[in-house]
Amino acid sequence: MRKLTTSLVALLTALLVFAVPAGAITSGQPDGGEHGYVGEFIFYDPDAVDPRFDDPGAWFSCSGTLLNATVVVTAGHCTYGVGEDGESTTVNGGDGSGGNDIWFDVSEVAHFDGFPASSDYDRDENEQRYLDRAAWLNEHEFWHRGTAHPHPDFADGPFYLHDAGVVQLEDSLTMGTYGRIPIEDYLDRYQGTPHHLFEVVGYGLTRSGPFTSEGGDVRLKGDVKLNTLNASPKDTFVLLSNNPGRPHRGGTCFGDSGGPTFDDTNSNLVVAVTSFGFSSTCSGVGGAYRLDQPDDLAFLASFGITPS
Repeated sequence: MRKLTTSLVALLTALLVFAVPAGAITSGQPDGGEHGYVGEFIFYDPDAVDPRFDDPGAWFSCSGTLLNATVVVTAGHCTYGVGEDGESTTVNGGDGSGGNDIWFDVSEVAHFDGFPASSDYDRDENEQRYLDRAAWLNEHEFWHRGTAHPHPDFADGPFYLHDAGVVQLEDSLTMGTYGRIPIEDYLDRYQGTPHHLFEVVGYGLTRSGPFTSEGGDVRLKGDVKLNTLNASPKDTFVLLSNNPGRPHRGGTCFGDSGGPTFDDTNSNLVVAVTSFGFSSTCSGVGGAYRLDQPDDLAFLASFGITPS
């Protein structure tokens, strides 16, 4: 897990890439090409610590949704502090925005064959690991580099308050369907229907435990039940059930961060992005950050994205 607060785990969050990654949504099912505009990110944070190396610098993965040929919406904590050509974007007055050490793959199974393994490097070779991995990703036809932009009010502390982010890709990815964003206060319509079902999609773990983890790097989908819209702070996020029983099947886990929460009646309408959870086992409930609030809609509009 990448970020922690006192009692809240940012676990549906970034999945630390320690070695060549290995199916994602817990108790989910294969996406089967239904959401070809949802992909996986891999990114480098030069300030994060990987305990296997002497120098800082760690790799993470998240999920995201194409809103047009070059704009991907994801979680703010998947975009904040992304490196710029291996250098920190948070020191010397940097605001953690504008990093280009982030790549996106929309394949159903993300491509990692040949990705340089951490085990191939000694403790003092973290910089070489970055150089080799960046070169490999830049040369790979399925990975597309971009520039990361967290919500302008995103804070690395209480990250869930403004947990939206955008990545602008260098190359256009043209496809027949993209994700859409909701109108203002769209989710308020479900205030009196706490059992409404949403669909989540992502590339995270299928199972997480104290000593084991399974899956990852495969696009899966699952149905989750609305737990409450009345979480605090108000109008910030919704809580969704991660329990696998019917009628809701599936939940979010590590690496699903930034992945879409679709309204089940509008299959490509991204009403929220996976943000956090309360359990290291990816059980109970999870939080999805709302995209239907004025500040988030203004943020997306700055990249030319408006409700449709």
